[in-house]
Amino acid sequence: MTTTTSIRRPVPQLDRLAQAIRLALPQAPAAATAEADRLLIAPPRLRRHLEHHLAGQVGRIRVTGTLDRRLVLIERPDATWVVADLSGQPHESRYWPSWATDHLDFQSPDSWLSLAVMDDYAAHRFSRPRLLLAALYHPEYFPLPRFPLGISDVARAGRSTLMGEVTLADMQLGVTMADLVKAVARDAPDILGISATFGQHDLMTELLDAAYGLAEPPLVVAGGSLTARNEALLLEQYPNLLIARGAGEATIQDVLAHWHGDIPRQAIRGIGYNGAAHGAGTLAIGRRRTAKPASSSQDDIFPELDLLPDTFEHHGVGQVESSRGCTNYCSFCPRGHKGQWFGGHPEAFPWLLDEMGQVYDHYPHLSRTLYLVDEEFIGRGPDAVPRALAMAGTLQAAGFKWETSCRIDQVTRPDRDQAWHVERASMWRDLVERGLRRCLFGVESGVDSILRRFNKETAGEQNAVAIRTLSALGVPTRFTYISFDQLMTFDELKATYAYQGRTDLLLSPLPELSPADIVAGVVDPDWVAAHSTGRPFHSGISYMLVSMECLIGAAYTKQAQAAGLTGEVRPSMGRVDARFADWRIGVASQWAQLWVDRNFALDYTFKSLEKILDGDPRHAVRAARVVLKDAAYTVFGHMIREIGDTTEAVGAEAGADELSGRLRFWLEAEIKDLAERMGDVVEQVGRTLPPDHARTLGYEHGRWARTTEWRSINASDPCGT
Repeated sequence: MTTTTSIRRPVPQLDRLAQAIRLALPQAPAAATAEADRLLIAPPRLRRHLEHHLAGQVGRIRVTGTLDRRLVLIERPDATWVVADLSGQPHESRYWPSWATDHLDFQSPDSWLSLAVMDDYAAHRFSRPRLLLAALYHPEYFPLPRFPLGISDVARAGRSTLMGEVTLADMQLGVTMADLVKAVARDAPDILGISATFGQHDLMTELLDAAYGLAEPPLVVAGGSLTARNEALLLEQYPNLLIARGAGEATIQDVLAHWHGDIPRQAIRGIGYNGAAHGAGTLAIGRRRTAKPASSSQDDIFPELDLLPDTFEHHGVGQVESSRGCTNYCSFCPRGHKGQWFGGHPEAFPWLLDEMGQVYDHYPHLSRTLYLVDEEFIGRGPDAVPRALAMAGTLQAAGFKWETSCRIDQVTRPDRDQAWHVERASMWRDLVERGLRRCLFGVESGVDSILRRFNKETAGEQNAVAIRTLSALGVPTRFTYISFDQLMTFDELKATYAYQGRTDLLLSPLPELSPADIVAGVVDPDWVAAHSTGRPFHSGISYMLVSMECLIGAAYTKQAQAAGLTGEVRPSMGRVDARFADWRIGVASQWAQLWVDRNFALDYTFKSLEKILDGDPRHAVRAARVVLKDAAYTVFGHMIREIGDTTEAVGAEAGADELSGRLRFWLEAEIKDLAERMGDVVEQVGRTLPPDHARTLGYEHGRWARTTEWRSINASDPCGT
């Protein structure tokens, strides 16, 4: 299913592979060695390549293990096997499962290359089950791809067991639903793993229908943010489906063992199925009162890289994790299944960064920037600062710039003293010097009452001081902000609008000042006024006019339910319908979402191009995004005025249509004005871009410009990342 671009491997691995081939077949054709060195990144392709060039001269071939310890097994004509650990580590240093140790006898266990006697049982285990991992995608919503960490992490976990063969397919990379359906029918995988998130329920059910429509369906396991929310719905429709409730690595390892009959279904970690405990619990609006589990696979949060070259071929973005989980329980986020915060050890990353760097080497036109998709990069504990600096140093030593996310209280905390704040300010400046290109902060609001409702454990002024500190330190930032929520009052909405328009938050970078001077200055109004850029805060918000999603299982949803605002459960989107306490704000929120959706694909294209560019082209794209933000803020102002001119006591039944009509008038006027400005902007930006990127932007701008309707796309991301 993959079309992975050839990647040349480091010489030691190439030499080891060549030695293994020669040991199996001294007169092996040159093509087997000369070409196979480019295929180690994707084991199924390497196996097929070797089988093609060695056909009729050797017996069975197996390629398994993770990228850092790839294992190649070739059966010689005399029925002995050549077993090569391409990492160069001796076979005796590997943890071998019992099914292998009892059926595989090495001649030289203290070497990376050995002849061995292996029976048919082990040979079968090394080749089965065949696991297809499929990631779903709507390209019309997200035009440019991101490296699919979810299925790549799961692939590594599966390969670490040495059982079977794992193939990956991602709809971001040119694979269509028809291709997936054909692969399931034609290639008959033993296990089908599906990764689905918000907005992909239609794709998931189409693939599930195709799989379960076969005479002999595969064992199917579904995971991802969406499936964790609508487990009960899926199990009712697909009684034999397995649901991965957590990150997925431990689950897939046990699913492989279950397929072989090693463990019963109920012993699979992190699984939901018909008859399992809490099988229908995820549909309940109330949150389960169970201890939050530690993130699974804490010793290994690395991906396989099969699809990284294809991602770059499609102008996509490289991603990796340096930590998992979060340190807080925001009320709108139901993703407790992701686990408590856990930080990876910086010293464990160089091999992975080296492997990724070799792929980047083939795409010199791409920004050598890695996106750490951590929910919280810094973490907690006494080693938080040294760990963060060590991770930054590791990334920089590997030749990468990087971006990530963390909480705003990693900058300013009212309960900490001056020394803590100076240490943190120094850390942030050091992180920039060690390659930090930008950091996302989930501010979500600047209004104290809203922040308490969101359980952010921050305050509006705390956020303001942190934003000033970061900008004065020269830390490139972006912020997420939820503008509308169902429980808000009109006064809170006006305060939200005012906060987004503040010009005392984004300060000029002050590299000549010490961290201590900046920490002291950001709380001094005169100092702040002297160093303000004059730019409104909304120019730094990643996506404007975002509304709260009442997601299934979230504490905020329970608050809305207690207020009598919730309605129908929408399992396909993992959310619950909810009215607004102030119907006028509800009407504005509907139009705000339509504004977001109409502009989303174009804005996402700008955002994605910004991630893979450097220098002037990147700055041009960033400036273009500000044009969209300014237009959104203008729309927000119209909404505030129209709500203020509408009496709440009139009621939704009598007043909603009239208010909706007035809001539509303003959105139509603003989109018309924006279209005129955006044509000039895209033309200017296009002149700075490489031709292929200019074509991508031109195509998406053309689609955007031809749109005449206001339509919801249902492609939400609950944390805005």
